[in-house]
Amino acid sequence: MQQIALNLIAIGVFGMTLSVLLGPLLNISPAIPAVTTFGVLSLVTLDGFSFQGKGLTLLLDVLASTNPEHRGRIIRHEAGHFLVAYLLGIPITGYTLSAWEALKQGQLGNGGVSFDTEALSAKASSIREMRLTLDRFCTVWMAGIAAETIVYENVEGGAEDCDKLREALEGLGFSGSEYSVKARWAERQATSMISEHWESYEALVAAME
Repeated sequence: MQQIALNLIAIGVFGMTLSVLLGPLLNISPAIPAVTTFGVLSLVTLDGFSFQGKGLTLLLDVLASTNPEHRGRIIRHEAGHFLVAYLLGIPITGYTLSAWEALKQGQLGNGGVSFDTEALSAKASSIREMRLTLDRFCTVWMAGIAAETIVYENVEGGAEDCDKLREALEGLGFSGSEYSVKARWAERQATSMISEHWESYEALVAAME
């Protein structure tokens, strides 16, 4: 979301510059684009510091919700998480398909499938058990990206999933290069599982629509 805010600021600055250059030709007062841009940038900054970007997330979510293709992509992304978590025995506590639904449930971000992550924080009985648990969660986190890649051959979502994976690995002492290797491995695992259970995946997508 920070990157989105920066992009909006850059667009605002560009828009102000363009309007100042074209203003005289269109008989637009220089004060109008300046005040408008200042107001937008102030709201973006306030949202980032005071509301952790939730306002901007909701705004973008409302705009995106008018696009049926975008909603379909979200459903297929989240269905990937849901199916792989179920197959790997990770408890699913719920799911949301929009930022508004997530906010009503007291969650930040764009929504998604929620898991019981207690197993990650619990003290494992052995190193091997902890590694297996970590591998399962890594596979689930990358399952949304895997699902999008299978269906659309490209990925639009998944930034928050990658952040969760990176934070978990960094907390366990993994390096950046190890993160890249683990992410690619987990995505391949998720791709294989979704492909193998494709009929179940499609049924889940239909149920979530």
